[in-house]
Amino acid sequence: QVQLVESGGGLVEAGGSLRLSCTASGVIFRIDTMAWYRQTPGNQREMIAHSSRGATNYADSVKDRFTISTDFAKKTVDLQMNDLKPEDTGLYYCNAKTYRVSSDIIFGQLSDDWGQGTQVTVSS
Repeated sequence: QVQLVESGGGLVEAGGSLRLSCTASGVIFRIDTMAWYRQTPGNQREMIAHSSRGATNYADSVKDRFTISTDFAKKTVDLQMNDLKPEDTGLYYCNAKTYRVSSDIIFGQLSDDWGQGTQVTVSS
């Protein structure tokens, strides 16, 4: 099993900043990608920032305001969120796609794991 633990959510005024952190642990041979997703009431979970080895990409709604940083060796991923807006309010989830054992790479078997989520609330 893989565990993902997020921290850093909270309440902030519009224009403020927050930094989310996530650490993966458990049976992990190699992490392929790490990402942050956001879910708002009545909406599906959406990817907002994604990091693979050598590339990052962002949802248009957060581009130029949010920065994802990943340390694959330490199995951590952070999300620096600047210039926060009320529409950024939601539950933020950390995601990791991992190879649990070496043979998973041979067979292309990726596991998909999620954290419990951390609440971010931006007041206007």
